[in-house]
Amino acid sequence: MIPVHLRDRLERIDAVIGRLVEYALQGKLVVVEGKKDVVALSLLGVVGRVLAVKAGGRSFLQVAEEIEALGVEEIILLLDFDRRGREGTWCLQRALERTSVRVNVVVWRELAGLVGRDVQDVEGLPAFLATIAQKVGG
Repeated sequence: MIPVHLRDRLERIDAVIGRLVEYALQGKLVVVEGKKDVVALSLLGVVGRVLAVKAGGRSFLQVAEEIEALGVEEIILLLDFDRRGREGTWCLQRALERTSVRVNVVVWRELAGLVGRDVQDVEGLPAFLATIAQKVGG
């Protein structure tokens, strides 16, 4: 017997990732912490513009200025789900408030709520989803 809660959880996570894939296909910039997160998103089917903020040792203010210079209207902010990721999300969101860029943290909030303490970072999502899929037989 397959646990219903696991199947439901997997379907809900897949739905959120599906929206993320759509956002990326629409040309929206997805902002993650590091290079491994970029790789993880590609494994999940997220293709498009993905920016790693920790690459190059820039401050959040510098990253915000760089994002504004790209001329994007909206970004999908998807930093890690741990304490540092939450703090980084908050700091970068505040830095971007001073620009014309809209910050979407809905995907981040939904994923953080769905993965709970099981996944601390974006790079861990593919393995986590594979584990759940194996448990539910899909």
